[in-house]
Amino acid sequence: MKKISVLGSTGSVGTQTLDVAAHDLEGYQIVGLSAGSNVDLLIEQANRFKPEIVSLASKADADAARIHMPAGTRVVYGEEGLIAVAAETDADVVVTAIMGSRGLPATLAAIDAGKTIGLANKETLVTAGHIVMERARQRGVSVLPIDSEHSAIYQCLNGEERKSIQQITLTASGGSFRDRTREQLEGVTVAEALNHPNWAMGAKITIDSATMVNKGLEVIEAKWLFDVTYDQIDVLIHPESIIHSYVEFIDNSIIAQLGMPDMRVPIQYALSYPARKPTPTERLKLSQIGKLHFREMDFNRYPCLRLAFDCGRLGQSAPAVFNAANEIAVARFLKGEITFLDIERILETVVSEHKVIDMLDVETIAEVDAWARRMAESV
Repeated sequence: MKKISVLGSTGSVGTQTLDVAAHDLEGYQIVGLSAGSNVDLLIEQANRFKPEIVSLASKADADAARIHMPAGTRVVYGEEGLIAVAAETDADVVVTAIMGSRGLPATLAAIDAGKTIGLANKETLVTAGHIVMERARQRGVSVLPIDSEHSAIYQCLNGEERKSIQQITLTASGGSFRDRTREQLEGVTVAEALNHPNWAMGAKITIDSATMVNKGLEVIEAKWLFDVTYDQIDVLIHPESIIHSYVEFIDNSIIAQLGMPDMRVPIQYALSYPARKPTPTERLKLSQIGKLHFREMDFNRYPCLRLAFDCGRLGQSAPAVFNAANEIAVARFLKGEITFLDIERILETVVSEHKVIDMLDVETIAEVDAWARRMAESV
């Protein structure tokens, strides 16, 4: 039996991770859960899975939840509580499904504790890939991607030598507005942006899919996960989201990973690796799909993706600035403060105002992150 801690258990990936675990209670035991401020759902999860420890964002939320917890479950809060869930249990795998850069300290703590990382928090590698992957290498810890695209690449590379990679191609659905021109994006609503055609995801990642920022973050993440250059990474629009990504090798052969668009498949793969197990998902029947479609990436249509590549190539602090500015811009759009197209304008402005510096430690990353957030709020 594998023991699992889930950071971000009330979010989209977190709830689907618990769904996978619930279908195999003899194979998985949930020992730790963390949430932000969704007290009611965390209480429900804790009473179902009876973990050793749970964490909430604030002391007030922790106090409110404590009286509803099952016997033996410890309740903690804040960043220290998050780190406790990540590192102070006997979990074999820590699933990091917290949105944004808040997941970095807990991920590093889990690595230092020798836990296998099921990585669903792409911002961790975007802001600190050089630190995280080196720490994992030093500790002998596996980092198993949960994003469908990176899980696909990981599976395609299983048993292959990294030097035989010619190119990695990440597929993209195109998001909520994939069939609209830039002119048709003027005045789109939050509700329209949240209407993703293929995937059921949280609000922030759904907006990121529409701007293609999400794919840009995945490009930067792929560079660190698979030790490739940005020239070896391509992005292709694939509206059906059946081919989750693929690898072309130096002999010009291609290996792709296919499946229905359901996050429970890559979650299960990360939890059970290196074994495969049945999942509570629909089987793919290509005869019923009939046709698959592909479009070349248009960087003029999706300027945020171009900016992500630029920031990735600049390296150092640029990706962290890109990520932090985007988190603020998306939050402002969801609150109705700015328009959809203002998101990319804010990103361009903040990145252009930033002077790139070395990111030698977590403290510097936090300072750069805070600067970018202040700038994005002021634009």
